[in-house]
Amino acid sequence: MELAGADLIGRARAGDGEAFRVLTEPHRRELQVHCYRMLGSFQDAEDALQDTLLAAWRGLDGFDGRATLRTWLYRIATNRCLNTLRAASRRPAKAWDIPGVELPEPTRLGEVVWLEPYPDVLLDGATQGPLGPEARYEQTESISLAFVTALQLLPPRQLAVLVLRDVLGFRAHEVAEMLDTTVDAVKSALKRARSALRRPADREPPPGTGSPAENAIVADFVRAWEAADIDALVTLLTDDALISMPPLPLEYEGRDVVAGFCASLFGAGRRFDLVPTRANGQPAFGAYLRGSGGVRRGTGLYVLTLAGDRIRAMTRFENSVLPAFGLPRSLGVRES
Repeated sequence: MELAGADLIGRARAGDGEAFRVLTEPHRRELQVHCYRMLGSFQDAEDALQDTLLAAWRGLDGFDGRATLRTWLYRIATNRCLNTLRAASRRPAKAWDIPGVELPEPTRLGEVVWLEPYPDVLLDGATQGPLGPEARYEQTESISLAFVTALQLLPPRQLAVLVLRDVLGFRAHEVAEMLDTTVDAVKSALKRARSALRRPADREPPPGTGSPAENAIVADFVRAWEAADIDALVTLLTDDALISMPPLPLEYEGRDVVAGFCASLFGAGRRFDLVPTRANGQPAFGAYLRGSGGVRRGTGLYVLTLAGDRIRAMTRFENSVLPAFGLPRSLGVRES
């Protein structure tokens, strides 16, 4: 351990809160992202992060320096997340409650109703941390909504092992120590998790962030959505396009089915303005319903999942997530 680090730890153990902050601040964002991957909820991740830092502050005397401080913090965070997952008191499903909008029958029911989006602005410096040699996933893929959703369907121990090994690249013996288990148990859990989380081999990757291809799709989507142009919207969708709406369990799959859902939203002359942002490394938009007097009320956040030059999925979140993206609950009078 470097002398500067040892000095900070000594001061933190003596009760120096600023020394503790200096020690832990470089790891704060990556720990929050880690908690988010495990829990799928932005709010739950923030709670787990705060629990982690409090436990680290109280238990700093137990840090013996055999592992790095970063590894020690990941151990605490992982186990706090496992406790949350085992408690099973997750956000319950809700019923559709927007008056005047009758939705078509869903094609299936979604299981991960507690899913929340993660603001890209908080990813700066959080997904560029040091990855171990065992990492198998690109950092952008490992924060995508599709990946985080798939993680939520794994048993808690398998979820933790896969994230620690394949996303962060910790070695098997390090993960075994974090989880108080054996290397053989880690290898077995990882094998089962990888089998359950097989990635489709034939799916087109999304265009690069901020690339001309991504910008073109996004611009076409905004024009179609704000004009309530169903025909134009349909041309942007893949054949197997999916729309989901956590915490509502409703999911709509297939280009025509998704088009029918959108038509129901635009019914009775409802029109929306979109404010761009980014979530989970993906294009996203705050949706604002145009109302009388020019005031526009925030109705939710849409996150687009792209495949090649098409939209493969749209995930709608409630308007309660807007503040996390720096978006207001309502917009003023629209200028002509």
